[in-house]
Amino acid sequence: MAPDDSLTRQDAGPLAATRAAPPRAARPGRENPYLELAEWLARWMDRRYIDPVLGLLLPGVGDTIGAAIGLLGVFAAVKLRAHPLVIARMLLNLAVDALLGSIPLLGPVIDLFYRANSRNLELLRSRDVREPRASDALLVGGAALLFVVALLLPLALLAWLVALLSK
Repeated sequence: MAPDDSLTRQDAGPLAATRAAPPRAARPGRENPYLELAEWLARWMDRRYIDPVLGLLLPGVGDTIGAAIGLLGVFAAVKLRAHPLVIARMLLNLAVDALLGSIPLLGPVIDLFYRANSRNLELLRSRDVREPRASDALLVGGAALLFVVALLLPLALLAWLVALLSK
C-alpha cells in the first residue's frame, strides 16, 4: 500500500468502506436495476396482457391506470440518463396506447397488438447517446403534455357519458 493511500483512508472516515462498495448495477450476475424494471414492466403489462385486461375490466379508467403504471419505464429511462428524445418517444408511446385503448369495445383488442411498454423497452435498450440540446426540452415538454391529455381524455369522456346517461 502506498503512503498516500493510507493517509487518504485515514481521512476518509467510517463511511469510506460503504463508498468503495460497487453499485448494484456493477455486481456480477445482475443487469442494471432500472433496465430490469423496464423489462419487468413490459413482461407484465404487455406479454401477460395486464394492460388489455385493465382496459377491458375498467373501461377508460383501466387505460389511464395502465398508462400511469407505464410511467415506471419513463422513470427508468430518466435514471439511466437516456436522451431526452428517447424519453419523449416513450411518453408518446404511452399516450398513443392510452388513447387507442380507450376506444369503446375496440380498445382492449388494440391493446393486445399495440404494446407500448415493449416498444419503450426497445427504445431504452437502444437509447441514443447524442448530446442533448436545449430544444429537446421543448419536445419532452410537449410529449409530457400530450401524455397528460391522453390520460385525462378517457376520464373526461367517461364522466360526460355518465352525466349524459343520468339525465
